[in-house]
Amino acid sequence: MEKEGRFINKPPLFDGTNYDYWKSRMSAYLTSIDNKTWKVVLKGWEHRVVLDKDGHKTEVLKPEEEWSAPEDEQAFANSRALNAIFNGADKNIFRMIKQCNVAKDAWEILKIAHEGTIKMKSSKIQFLTTKFEILKMKEDETIRDYYMNVLDLANSFDSLGEKLIMKILRSLPKRFDMKVTTIEDAQDTASMKEEELIESLQSFEIMINSRKEKYMNIVPSADIEEIQGNLDNYENLVGSVVLLGRLFNRILKQANWKSELDDQNIGFNIKEKQHDEKSFNTHDKGNQFKEFRCYECEGYGHIRTECATFQKK
Repeated sequence: MEKEGRFINKPPLFDGTNYDYWKSRMSAYLTSIDNKTWKVVLKGWEHRVVLDKDGHKTEVLKPEEEWSAPEDEQAFANSRALNAIFNGADKNIFRMIKQCNVAKDAWEILKIAHEGTIKMKSSKIQFLTTKFEILKMKEDETIRDYYMNVLDLANSFDSLGEKLIMKILRSLPKRFDMKVTTIEDAQDTASMKEEELIESLQSFEIMINSRKEKYMNIVPSADIEEIQGNLDNYENLVGSVVLLGRLFNRILKQANWKSELDDQNIGFNIKEKQHDEKSFNTHDKGNQFKEFRCYECEGYGHIRTECATFQKK
């Protein structure tokens, strides 16, 4: 697949491998020639025939010199497309399509030969989906190398491309747990671009690698496996702290909700003494019940159930 011409006027060469890669590039190449060239590959082309006196098609081919201008344009578009496909196939692949006179026929022969029928394509998609789901980043693999492996598999068919962000985040080694948690909490992964994710992960990768190198230089005589174990424990500890922070935030929310319930319960006990409280003036009442604070208006001297703002709602 790396033998394609150096110039833009030469089509990409197909040698029988990486058909999906060649198909995408050839589609773009045919479209770049002109729109009619690509459309004739999609819709096909038929040699014009002579019509009888009733306007019905006969089996007699119409002489080319009698073609109309639009018919000439369609035939020329087919010739351009067929020429591009012929020149985009190596010697072995060309044997499969050399008898074709229509660009669409040559295109479909290559498509069926390398993508298979609908049933075969369905089986291939199922296999690739399973392979995509079990793919994991290796401990000695870099973010960039892993990303290229994911792209190679995802580019096999379009439906995998929609899952790339979550796939990458869910298949990283433990040393990235802290970064993954931070990304998921701080950003909307649905609208996040792949380039932004990879750049962020690469920055984190550089940081943890530099920290490991610094640790190795500080303690050169220590056992390497013990050092690696300590670093892994530290990374796991940091990740656990992040998770605990998220849990603590949830507990705080629950505590605030519970405090409002407690205030409501206090309100029932205070109602029995409300007739005595009415005799106090505003200043005395504020001093007497200074310890009570309303969670609705944040004022003092009353609780939420007695708050005028809350009752208006």
